Amino acid sequence: MDYESKGRRFESSRERIATDDVGFMTQALELANEAARLGEVPVGSVAVFDGRVIGRGFNRRETDRDPFAHAEFLAMREAASVLGAWRLSGVTVYVTLEPCAMCAGALVQSRVTRLVFGALDPKAGAVGSLYDLAREARHNHRLEVMSGVLADECSSVLKTFFAGLRAKKTKTE
Repeated sequence: MDYESKGRRFESSRERIATDDVGFMTQALELANEAARLGEVPVGSVAVFDGRVIGRGFNRRETDRDPFAHAEFLAMREAASVLGAWRLSGVTVYVTLEPCAMCAGALVQSRVTRLVFGALDPKAGAVGSLYDLAREARHNHRLEVMSGVLADECSSVLKTFFAGLRAKKTKTE
């Protein structure tokens, strides 16, 4: 199944999704669930180099009181530490939700080679939904992008989390 947003097609055919992509996205989903347990928006991310995870992250903005503590940032920061370099060439970042503008910019600036994400973010997505910063022709670096990997599962985690918040809010009113 292909996704379309504002005339852009997202490559997400089940035939093209590699087994490794599913496995690494499953790890990112586990991290998203960890974020949810902490009361954070459930987004998880792993950074992979040469077939092994070298960075992990999940949203920790509330916990760390840090506006930059997005899942992708944290996974890329750990990956850079492991590699001993800010250039993340050869790294694939897996994230459960389409990156925002800040994270998409960081992916470009850190020279990540490939991005794989699960659910589209029609309200803030910057890798195809609202903008396409990862493939912007005017940048000196562009990423290979695969979307829709475990999209239903990634979306479900977010929907469940926000439904829980709405239910809590209704109880307190």
